[in-house]
Amino acid sequence: MKRFDLKVFTIAAACAVLLSLSLPARAQDAAGLFKSKCAGCHSADGTGSAMGQKMGVHDFTTADVQGMTDAQLADIITHGKNKMPKYASLTPEEVKGLVAYIRTLKK
Repeated sequence: MKRFDLKVFTIAAACAVLLSLSLPARAQDAAGLFKSKCAGCHSADGTGSAMGQKMGVHDFTTADVQGMTDAQLADIITHGKNKMPKYASLTPEEVKGLVAYIRTLKK
């Protein structure tokens, strides 16, 4: 019985280490993706670049945007809205990462 518990503990600990190592990498990937796909209009801080503000982009730091569900944000990223183009070529994981990154931009 003790041998089984040690084996389970070892596997669980290894999984925890692997997951904790990949989280910062995913966050970094989302930040890079945001910079390449979104920051041109939404700016690096999410408040909207000069060009984006002229086009009427939403400020990601506001309660309006932060109050949207993850599904709503993912739908806008994937299908576009108003002047924002669709990004249907992004994988579901990339979209999920962008939504998570947008959540970090709140005031």
